[in-house]
Amino acid sequence: MNTNSNSYTIIYASVMVVIVAFLLAFVSSSLRETQSKNVQLDTKKQILAALNIKNVEDADEEYKKYVKGDMLMNVDGTLTENTGDFVTNYEKEAKENQRLHVFVCEVDGQTKYVVPVYGAGLWGAIWGYVALNEDKDTVYGTYFSHASETPGLGAEIATDWFQKAFEGKKTIENGTVALGVTKNGKVEKPEYQVDGISGGTITSVGVDAMLKACLNSYLSFLTK
Repeated sequence: MNTNSNSYTIIYASVMVVIVAFLLAFVSSSLRETQSKNVQLDTKKQILAALNIKNVEDADEEYKKYVKGDMLMNVDGTLTENTGDFVTNYEKEAKENQRLHVFVCEVDGQTKYVVPVYGAGLWGAIWGYVALNEDKDTVYGTYFSHASETPGLGAEIATDWFQKAFEGKKTIENGTVALGVTKNGKVEKPEYQVDGISGGTITSVGVDAMLKACLNSYLSFLTK
């Protein structure tokens, strides 16, 4: 075959594309289990972070130590044990499968409840977890993260100083979720609200909307 012909070039390119595609598929398949395990470990670390348990070396062991049950909320607010797989996309679980997860935990002999929250910031997805005391009305801890918020501004939701501002805040007022974020310096209900991030107004509004929308989904459990 003439190596300088168009036919040779096309055949050579086609063969290389097939080989590369096969190799990529093989590598992806080989790494899928490891990738899934890493995502699960990261999710467990985030749940633990909401319980103020951070920088853990063995997330699996720490998770087993503190998280006593991955539960699903029933319509009447009662909880049923999740007998399925450990999931990591709680927004998809809620929207596609109508499954709301509640993690029942124990810290220093006291019961804590952790619920996932998810929403949208300025540039992309934001998410996190809210840990509540046994009264289901007092925040024990929070964890927030983001996909692409602006460093030094909206990305501050992932910092300790912002997350710790929620500790001790109340969740429910007159039967509705009042926990949230208000404009920086405009807090009117300090028992429920925290200051927004200066220069990160849209992300702060996103966190506020995320908390209210997601926690309202758990209202039958929170008020039971």
